[in-house]
Amino acid sequence: MSNTTTARLLSAALLLSVSAAQAQDALLTKAKAYVVSATAPVTKCNGPTTGPKAAAGKSVIYISGDGNNGGITGVAAGVKEAAGVIGWTYRQIDGRGTVAGHSTAMGQAIALKPSAIVVGGFDAAEQADLITQADKAGIVVVAWHAGPQSGPIATPKIFTNVTTPIESTATAAAYYAIANSDGKAGVVVFTDSTARIAMAKANAMADIIKTCKTCTLLEIRNQAIAGAIPAMPQVTSSLLQKYGNKWNYSLAINDIYFDGMVPALSAAGIKPTGQLINISAGDGSISAYQRIRDGQYQDATIPEPLNLQGWQLVDEINRALAGQKPSNYSIPVHLVTKANINADGGDKNLFDPQNNYRAEYRKIWGK
Repeated sequence: MSNTTTARLLSAALLLSVSAAQAQDALLTKAKAYVVSATAPVTKCNGPTTGPKAAAGKSVIYISGDGNNGGITGVAAGVKEAAGVIGWTYRQIDGRGTVAGHSTAMGQAIALKPSAIVVGGFDAAEQADLITQADKAGIVVVAWHAGPQSGPIATPKIFTNVTTPIESTATAAAYYAIANSDGKAGVVVFTDSTARIAMAKANAMADIIKTCKTCTLLEIRNQAIAGAIPAMPQVTSSLLQKYGNKWNYSLAINDIYFDGMVPALSAAGIKPTGQLINISAGDGSISAYQRIRDGQYQDATIPEPLNLQGWQLVDEINRALAGQKPSNYSIPVHLVTKANINADGGDKNLFDPQNNYRAEYRKIWGK
């Protein structure tokens, strides 16, 4: 090989190296800017400002996918509160975290002939036949976390599905890991393959971590949410043996994984802060807020505005009853860390934006 050819190859390699470094610097800058935006106070109400006045004498049944899940019960509280304001009767049925339980709850709700049913936290495809039965009976069906995307679901027919876009949630969690580690995160992603929204969120987080050339995606670990707390000690011990110090960041689709992980981390001598950074891309449970506030094995969570989403579900039902289209409202993603944990309802261990959303919905409904 001639000296000229060698020089050209070295020059090309150098250019590639410089280009890769520039791309990595750009990613870090973007990630850090995104984190700043996602942790900012939420003071502006960017939801709907017009809509139909309140329909009179209506009833709504909230089917809780699992009465032990903090996110599901938080939305239920919002639906109940908003139903009281708009003047409707409210009832809740617990699906008890199983497919059979969801089926039983759906059947009971349909038999009661309410004006509307809220599918609260389980996949619409799982109960397609019963949702279709409700629609044919003239019952409005809306949902929270019944599919991977917000907005109407065509099959089975759901007027609208309320959820924070998974792309936004995944981006906030993954970018926090990239920014906080300065591009050196070794990541395990925890998800539940039984739910489409969980898998979509996990895959989106994994794809973003892969764009960080100096980060490492160690594994996407499947563990059902329903059995996460008793299973996670053994799962955690196994992962620590497998990866050791290479595992320094966790991205989970729900805080509940960290509820079960803490005992194993403590027993293994893992420091509560700085050694294994745990980030949840969803839920914002009370225990997660407490861990973040106390610096105990969790750095961040991405809570949804559960009470606000409950109010939105009631508003969406009211739009459906009036023959109008869904509002297609979705609040921007919000990242909670120790630095901002006491803002926007965080002092009460929840994300409740201080943007007067209750007053805005009352104005729309004439209440």
